[in-house]
Amino acid sequence: MNGALNGITVLDLSRVLAGPYCTMILGDLGADVIKIESPDKGDDTRRWGPPFKNEVSAYYLCANRNKKSITLDLKSPYGLQQIKELVLDSDIIINNFKAGTMERFGLGYSVLSAINPKIIYCSITGFGETGPYKNMPGYDFIIQAMSGLMSITGTEESGPQKLGVAIVDVLTGLYASTGIQAALIERERSGKGQKLDLSLYDSAVSSLINIGSGYLINGKIPKRLGNEHANIVPYQTFITKDGEMVIAVGNDHQFQSLCKIIGQHELADDPRFQTNPSRVKNRLKLIPILQRAFLQQSTAYWKKRCDTSNIPCGPIQDLEQVYNDPQLQFRNMFIDMEHPSAGAIKLIGSPLHFSRTPVSYRHYPPDLGEHNEEILKTNKKIKK
Repeated sequence: MNGALNGITVLDLSRVLAGPYCTMILGDLGADVIKIESPDKGDDTRRWGPPFKNEVSAYYLCANRNKKSITLDLKSPYGLQQIKELVLDSDIIINNFKAGTMERFGLGYSVLSAINPKIIYCSITGFGETGPYKNMPGYDFIIQAMSGLMSITGTEESGPQKLGVAIVDVLTGLYASTGIQAALIERERSGKGQKLDLSLYDSAVSSLINIGSGYLINGKIPKRLGNEHANIVPYQTFITKDGEMVIAVGNDHQFQSLCKIIGQHELADDPRFQTNPSRVKNRLKLIPILQRAFLQQSTAYWKKRCDTSNIPCGPIQDLEQVYNDPQLQFRNMFIDMEHPSAGAIKLIGSPLHFSRTPVSYRHYPPDLGEHNEEILKTNKKIKK
């Protein structure tokens, strides 16, 4: 069965994570993705590690399946000519060079849209192509710091913390894939392509959601709450007899059920804890009481009790436990592929489940320049 984006061709001039993550999503959905890399070293992540498997980087493997790799020197006349010829038959071109770089190459939107007016041109930069920061380099870590994400992550004791993954790159890749597909739909009506200007900074700030909204409404700078929630109590981690777990009580009825299973019915009737606003106000009094209760039994015990009483909860799992989780195994969230250099590899699958146009895993993350002979052509003439 064909994927939802079958017949769509993507030229991927991006590297590292935000752009490649976007184009992998498009590839999983059925698009033909041509990954264009520098001849000397290719995507930077090919050398990021350990871990490596047979000298193939795990970091590179995570975001580059369902692509074909060609190598071109964008500073050479031949490389530029090849890009322009490929644009003729493409639907999307995506890059994450610094602002102005594509224009210096002679591959700006005005040039490529003149060759193919239907091209959808997606540019991902650190801070966007306009504004006073447009020429600044942008990396996920820097953006997490500047956007406010780190200021609300961690505890007052730990100080600001980054997330454990490059979440801003992932968010920007997701926004890019959404924007590109919206542009494809609009093109069906207008017959015209357009340019998308995405930045890591904008994407990170958009992810502040309720915390950002709270500041805009009351003007108060939020504190770092660690694993606690700013607006809901109890909604945090608790230490059990043999580990740690998360309890996420979303309403007063769930709190009453929680008081019942820990054998402290009186807490539900205490005016300090009867409603969520009162629990937020008195969290420093409530949480130690709950913590003492959770220490009495194992994580599995509390998980079973909470599940039976419809109290949202979950153990804090390491990656081995995640991989062996029967729910994820049933949902095919881990896939096996054969790679010519790395051998048998495991990858995280797509979370998209379609009833009629399923995602597919057609091609392993390619070796550098693996598809030069198949794709590069010199027999077309660029329309002036």
